[in-house]
Formats: sequence, C-alpha cells, structure tokens
Amino acid sequence: MQTLLITAYILMWPLLTAIILAVLTHGVVKDYREARKKGATVV
Repeated sequence: MQTLLITAYILMWPLLTAIILAVLTHGVVKDYREARKKGATVV
C-alpha cells in the first residue's frame, strides 16, 4: 500500500506540470491570434 501511494505521488507531478503547460500554451496561442487579428505584435 505504501509503495502505491509513493508511486501515485511521484506520478502526480508530471501530470500537474503537463496541465499547467497546456493552460499556459493555450493562453499564449489565444493572445497571438487576437494580436494577429488586430494587426499588432504580441511582444
């Protein structure tokens, strides 16, 4: 049982990191598309 908990704890971090990366990427792509429609730059 303890091994299962430690394994779940270790595997939780890559999943959490992937979710955060997906949220950040979605925001950047959204901003890029809006800036492109307006003819502005993102930076």
